[in-house]
Amino acid sequence: MLKIVTAPNPVLATVCDPCTPGDESLKGLAHQMADAMYANNGCGIAAPQVGVLKRLVVVDVDWDDDHRDPIYMVNPEIVELKGEPESAGEGCLSCPGVTVSISRKPWAHVRYYDLDGKLWEIQGDGLLGRCMQHEIDHLNGKTLFESCDPITRISALRAYDEAKKSGARPGDTDFEVR
Repeated sequence: MLKIVTAPNPVLATVCDPCTPGDESLKGLAHQMADAMYANNGCGIAAPQVGVLKRLVVVDVDWDDDHRDPIYMVNPEIVELKGEPESAGEGCLSCPGVTVSISRKPWAHVRYYDLDGKLWEIQGDGLLGRCMQHEIDHLNGKTLFESCDPITRISALRAYDEAKKSGARPGDTDFEVR
């Protein structure tokens, strides 16, 4: 099982390199990332969260133990965002123990390659739209702490320190910060 990298590891602040669409070596990594995501009760994971600086994301916002349908995104890019920004709590496998209020536009249009190198586009709102934006932030070296407003960031970092001291692990979102 791949190990989840947690903040403040510098790999999480690094902009990831593009992948070659259709690169066969991405398939094994992508499936291992999905396994790590599911094992830690996540709905999305980006390659830097497992220490790999490649533009690769896995998203599955509707999974349960009986149904898994991950979307593997190679070199995802946001084409368009729409709507008035909405604030909602977000957790992150790399920032265990906290939920942070992040303001995002509710609808996202993303272009990406699948693991076979075929170009796709997806549009989503709600959790899917938010999750795609969150994971693409990781590819650009941003965590929850860089995505929230400055006042929330101070509270979130304090809560994160407390959560780490309390033994928070990836998938834990016990301490909500607003």
